[in-house]
Amino acid sequence: MIDFSPTDEQLLVRETVRAFVDRELRPHDDEVEKLGHVPPELADAIRRKAIDAGLYAMNMPVELGGGGLDYVTQVYAEEELAKAGAGLGVLVNRPAPILLACAGDQVEEYLLPTIRGDRSECFALTEPGAGSDARAIQTRAVRDGDDWVVNGTKQFISHVDHADFIILIAVTGTDETPRGPRSRITALLVDKDAPGVDVSPIGCVSTRGYNPHVLTFSDVRVPDKNVLGTEGHGFDFANEWLYSGRVMLAAMCVGRASLILELAGDWAATRSAFGRPIGEFQGTGFKLADMATEIRAAELMTLHAAWKLDAGTLTAEDASMVNLFASEMVGRVADHGVQIFGGMGLSTEFPMERLWRDARVERIWEGTSEIHRHVVARGVLKARGRLR
Repeated sequence: MIDFSPTDEQLLVRETVRAFVDRELRPHDDEVEKLGHVPPELADAIRRKAIDAGLYAMNMPVELGGGGLDYVTQVYAEEELAKAGAGLGVLVNRPAPILLACAGDQVEEYLLPTIRGDRSECFALTEPGAGSDARAIQTRAVRDGDDWVVNGTKQFISHVDHADFIILIAVTGTDETPRGPRSRITALLVDKDAPGVDVSPIGCVSTRGYNPHVLTFSDVRVPDKNVLGTEGHGFDFANEWLYSGRVMLAAMCVGRASLILELAGDWAATRSAFGRPIGEFQGTGFKLADMATEIRAAELMTLHAAWKLDAGTLTAEDASMVNLFASEMVGRVADHGVQIFGGMGLSTEFPMERLWRDARVERIWEGTSEIHRHVVARGVLKARGRLR
């Protein structure tokens, strides 16, 4: 039997992260909401404090200078980090695991500085014409001597404003397969200040401070030594990272939903109507019960998925199930939270409206709900030999 009761070490991690979030992140939520970005000096201060607290790069191996947390323990940490605005929580960087594919000079130039907090990355896959259909990307890298020349556009790339290099997914050729021509997908490490890289923001109603951008590459020269992993095998690394990313997204959804329940519960216990706390009315109390139940279910699913990640047995279907359920759960919980608050739920005087807005994107950015349902359905049919 699997026991997900947190160990003493996991409780310590959770309490340490919770205290850091309450002390160093959440007090800045209102400022970031109003500004629409995290000021560079604030970002630097948070990054340094996270390093001093031993929370930076908690997902990276100890032998490389990281925290070495297993995935189950990371879930507890992610739940707490999610209680601050996305633009603040991301500054306690958990570097993209795809960087563990760094080799040779890349280790000293990109991997280790990122773990130390001297550098920061962003991940560029999505394009104007390629969101869910990732293999339809058009950004191309053409070999020219010892360099690759990159041209194309990436869209909805987050954290670009605080990153100094880009993990770029691009097409580097075409392979002939039994199903016809197939693009060769390669991961490249590109310095953001390289000539020909242009960055422009995209206005967005949610996750202010963790803002999406358009990246345009115009004849950007990238040295061959900056190919991450093997040319033509970019998705081999990216998919492994995307699966763990989907589990961690679920953990963040659980954390954010827990905060919403806390706020809604306090409001329902103290707000009165018709001479009684509104929580005593079934219309409100049943909402609280549904919220608590769904959060518990999502957390158990997330911990089980993290346990399978640690065991090396997580499947694509597992990752999609937990992402799908948790991301839709936080949307329902946020909607209930606004309803319980009534008109004040949409007032900027309270964080409920921000949590409601931020919850909406969870059903999109780590794979849409439709894609996750497709992945799960394929698994069901494949197990019955009914998949063509």
